[in-house]
Amino acid sequence: MDTSAGLSYDKKRMHDAAPAIDVRDLRKMYGPKAAVDGLSLTVPRGSFFGFLGPNGAGKSTTIRMLTGLIPPTSGSIELLGMPMPAQENEIKRRIGLVPDESLLFDRLSGAEFLEFVGRMYGLERPVAQERAGELLALFELTAQPRQLIAEYSKGMRKRVAMAASLIHRPELFLMDEPFEGVDAVGARLMKDILLDQVRHGATIFLTSHVLEVVERLCDRVAIIHEGKIVREGAMQDLRSASETLEDVFVRVVGAGRVFERLDWL
Repeated sequence: MDTSAGLSYDKKRMHDAAPAIDVRDLRKMYGPKAAVDGLSLTVPRGSFFGFLGPNGAGKSTTIRMLTGLIPPTSGSIELLGMPMPAQENEIKRRIGLVPDESLLFDRLSGAEFLEFVGRMYGLERPVAQERAGELLALFELTAQPRQLIAEYSKGMRKRVAMAASLIHRPELFLMDEPFEGVDAVGARLMKDILLDQVRHGATIFLTSHVLEVVERLCDRVAIIHEGKIVREGAMQDLRSASETLEDVFVRVVGAGRVFERLDWL
């Protein structure tokens, strides 16, 4: 009796039931300093998850480890029920990435870049071309179709980076400051697109310094400080009627800091 089909189905069902992100005791050392220090984190499927922290707290280092760009010193990472780095190639086929520094090909047009990304994810050329055109229109990047990415503004680069993260319809998005440098109209468009992805079952994990955006979009939040998670939970549990997310954030990571006035200021 051939049981391979049943085993394959059971394995898929197990993966589908697993959290989108499951990190245990993750560490990244640079010499004697821990950029990430014993981080444990679970991100449920279908959530809009905000990952917050001050500069140098370990946010970008964490995302780089999640995407396989840098290896952890110790600890374990599972994405979509699959371990990193053992199933790294399969994981990368199912995630979308918007990095902090846009890793784009400046000598390509937006359409050429999106088609290239689609082909890298295994899309047939006609499908990649069609989706590239639709995404450029969706992100309002069709005014100058031959314009090279090198000539894009920072906001346009963020838009095309997000478009590239969508082209293969990923299950999980990892986004490092996706709204940085984007104007209000572009940011609103991007937010609406991301919320629509969550409504269709995708999971979004993002870092942002704009706490009002996180408060408006995210249903769960974790705050990292000096490489450690210091607060985590559902948005409604973290804040109160008298406290905003900004109040919670400042209280958690800024406690003990005293504002000193300058005599001349």
